[in-house]
Amino acid sequence: MLFGDKILKYKDEILKDLNTLLGFKSVSSENNAECDKALEFILSRARDFGLACERVTDKSAHVELGNSGKLCGVLSHLDVVPAGNGWSVELFALTQKDGRLYGRGVADDKGAALVNLYCMRALKENGAEGVNTLRAVYGTDEECGMEDMDGYFSKMPLPDMAFTPDSDYGICYAEKGILQLKISTELNNATLLTQFRSGSAVNTVPDLAYAILDSSSYDEQTLMRLADASDGSFEFKYTIDGLMIISRGKAAHACEPEKGFNAATALVDLISNAYQSYELGSICAFIDYAVNREINGRSLGLKMSDSVSGALTVNVGSINIEEETAQATLDIRYPVTMKGENVLNQFKKVANNDNIRVEVLHHEAPLYVPKESELAELLSSAYESVTGEKAELYSTGGGTYARKLGGKGVAFGPVFKSDDVRMHNSDESINEEGFFKHAQICLEAMYRMYTSK
Repeated sequence: MLFGDKILKYKDEILKDLNTLLGFKSVSSENNAECDKALEFILSRARDFGLACERVTDKSAHVELGNSGKLCGVLSHLDVVPAGNGWSVELFALTQKDGRLYGRGVADDKGAALVNLYCMRALKENGAEGVNTLRAVYGTDEECGMEDMDGYFSKMPLPDMAFTPDSDYGICYAEKGILQLKISTELNNATLLTQFRSGSAVNTVPDLAYAILDSSSYDEQTLMRLADASDGSFEFKYTIDGLMIISRGKAAHACEPEKGFNAATALVDLISNAYQSYELGSICAFIDYAVNREINGRSLGLKMSDSVSGALTVNVGSINIEEETAQATLDIRYPVTMKGENVLNQFKKVANNDNIRVEVLHHEAPLYVPKESELAELLSSAYESVTGEKAELYSTGGGTYARKLGGKGVAFGPVFKSDDVRMHNSDESINEEGFFKHAQICLEAMYRMYTSK
């Protein structure tokens, strides 16, 4: 019997605690109090299990076993992206249906975070004799820039080896660079567009957008004909402020924009085909000619790829245009062999043509860990012992805490590639059998980190 199998006896308790954990509305960009409740819940349960734990900063903590040898870590986050639209189940609770577990954060990353805690409990209660120090590290700001880990590692040493279950299986040895930008003009300089709203998170493909135009009924007929010829989904309404156009799309994670349908850029494309640039203002004009419906950065002069991590992607995460405000946010994921400085300079060069201001909201350099590392071999062995299959080594456009580990950590699980978990989308869920298979793999990997000299 593998040590990892011991996690299964805690199955009912894990599901009960998962329901509680999912109940915290811990959207880091909106509700710090709920993030704090989620973190305190983990620490409270750790104390219930007789585990040592420490609140390190207001946004981070760890649970610990052992005090010697190498420092090994497993990192996870308790914050989630905003709720979004179109849920068929209660999003801040656990729903078990048709062999799946539903709820915001169940796959990203509260489910795995709770499993990490129960793995620590299993190691303690089943008499694992550790030679190393093992820490389950928790943060509450991963979705908004990972400053939680900056604060944590300003007070705590980097692990000698670590993984974060916040991606897919097998082993993610390379993560693209992440460049998140805000573009703006001093005022809304449009003559007809009075309002445009879409998106609440830069790292999510927006599934809803609307614009209000001070336009005539003749314009509406033109727009409706253009809408019929497009692949978007549009609705037209007259309001006291003018013609409202509602655009509906499909949400997805910004690291995989091809899996979504961007409601914002579809709407920009529609109105740009009916009006002149000065009528819509500089922000819409820029998005129209520099991005439009593209996700590969071609019109920005940024189309590029490499053999390690693949192609650059661009996502327009939000647009906010009001009477005196005009701004948008963009998320760019660039290949690991490219330099973020060069990507930024090229973007600014194009934006300067319209006197658009560019502000860097967040930048994370790429991650690359050698495939032949001791860590990769340990995780690969744990994966194969549970599944009977070799662990694939892959790269991703996603961003995880692995970037904060100085080249000594990777992303590993919890999602099996055949499972559509609808990351950052409505009805986020994970296959229940796969979830507990991950729990076995995770415990086996943590056991080997804890006990291997």
